[in-house]
Amino acid sequence: MDLTSKKEIVSEIPKFIRVYNDGTIERLNDMPRVPPSPQDPETNVSSKDILFSNDPPLFARLYLPKLSNKKQKIPILVYFHGGAFCCESPFASHHHKYCNIIASQGNVVIFSIEYRRAPEHFLPTQYNDCWLGLNWVASHNTTIENVPKNSDPWIINHGDFNKVFIGGDSSGANIVHNIAMRAGVEKLPYGVKIFGAYANHPFFWGSKPIGFENVEKFEKTSETSNLVWEFVYPCAPFGIDNPNVNPLGPMAPNLSTLGCSKMLVTIASNDRFRDRTFLYYQAVKESEWKGEVELFEEQDEDHVYYMFHPHSDKGKKLIKLVADFLHK
Repeated sequence: MDLTSKKEIVSEIPKFIRVYNDGTIERLNDMPRVPPSPQDPETNVSSKDILFSNDPPLFARLYLPKLSNKKQKIPILVYFHGGAFCCESPFASHHHKYCNIIASQGNVVIFSIEYRRAPEHFLPTQYNDCWLGLNWVASHNTTIENVPKNSDPWIINHGDFNKVFIGGDSSGANIVHNIAMRAGVEKLPYGVKIFGAYANHPFFWGSKPIGFENVEKFEKTSETSNLVWEFVYPCAPFGIDNPNVNPLGPMAPNLSTLGCSKMLVTIASNDRFRDRTFLYYQAVKESEWKGEVELFEEQDEDHVYYMFHPHSDKGKKLIKLVADFLHK
């Protein structure tokens, strides 16, 4: 037997993703992918997949709720899925179900981005892909003669560019923060601005406990958080204190530059990131940012509980909260 040919794990996030010495990658918890639907039987939401960028090739799933008339304009949500920057997809069954419900209850057009994942593509690729997608959506806010060649009629005909939102869950909520910060210093096409941003259970961390964070709990969570961050961004300047993951750290820019008018931050009492996210909310609220931020906490629930149980009482409550935020 040739021992040199034995397949071995060279890097991994236990129970999440494995990379082998032959180059193959095994994503252990990825949910099955489902196709788009001309009309979802539960919500009456239509969905389709589009290629919005040729270089690099990037896809997204678009959602359109049932409208009262053909000229109706509704808010636009650019959505970033979770999965630790290395797993999951907008085409995964649970993300597809979630977006159908949000599109229906929030009465919004959703543009859910299939950004590239680690370890094939390390951060900041994911941030750049999502920024590119947001720019593509914004490029529709012009005369019909100037829209991109790969423009989409759902966005042109029904998108309200005065109500552009970004939203995400877990690592997707981390992307929300970073896109909002970038929008504070870089302009989007044709005068489009981010009206609102929601961050559900965002992945934030750092090298040291801050505020009222419990030291023992911090050290326990740090083992996994550091492993994830090193896996998806091995060359990150300042490591786990990189501003992308530690917006409260000494290297982070001032939160007053957030490029949106309002923000919703949600937490769960049993989530390992709960305390740091609460401190993030406080820091945003106490900064010189001119927007409005609100916080919602669910008791006795863990990280992104609603994503896997959207029809539970607490799942329904969180989804209604997001839907209402998209229409305030």
